[in-house]
Amino acid sequence: PPGFGGLASRFDLTKPVIAAVNGVAMGGGFEIVLACDIAVASANAVFALPEPRVGLAALAGGIQRLPHDIGLKRAMGMMLTGRRVTAKEAADLGIINEVVEDDALGAAKKWAAEILACSPMSVRATKEAGLRGLSAPVRNGLFECWDYPAMIEMLGSEDAAEGPRAFAEKRIPLWKAR
Repeated sequence: PPGFGGLASRFDLTKPVIAAVNGVAMGGGFEIVLACDIAVASANAVFALPEPRVGLAALAGGIQRLPHDIGLKRAMGMMLTGRRVTAKEAADLGIINEVVEDDALGAAKKWAAEILACSPMSVRATKEAGLRGLSAPVRNGLFECWDYPAMIEMLGSEDAAEGPRAFAEKRIPLWKAR
């Protein structure tokens, strides 16, 4: 099931997902942000899991993702009180990647453009290894990632040869995603 907002229960997305927040991201909206790979926010944005203030709990992944992202003590401080954090504090905590004055969508598009400049196969393999590595010790992940499906596909691809060749020839790579 895709979960809240079509994202909160998705753990199989191979493409990067970027959130652009311009305003309030509370409850389910914040849980969607937490489910994204990259998040940017306008300076006026605020974030919270206010469910305990109304007798509920953040059941679309917020309770699990926030401690994982920012550490247990800081997350409990937010989750047990429903405390709001500003965009600046969210960036300081590592919840979002960038704070912009007003054009969060424009900033998200810049992040997307930077990703699009990379090999799609490398992006997919990196995302898979990064996410799978969260549940394993670094030592294990370092060796196991070579056997992940997207990594095997990337290492045997035309793109894996094109990247170093383009670098040596001082030109922009022509990715084929194969």
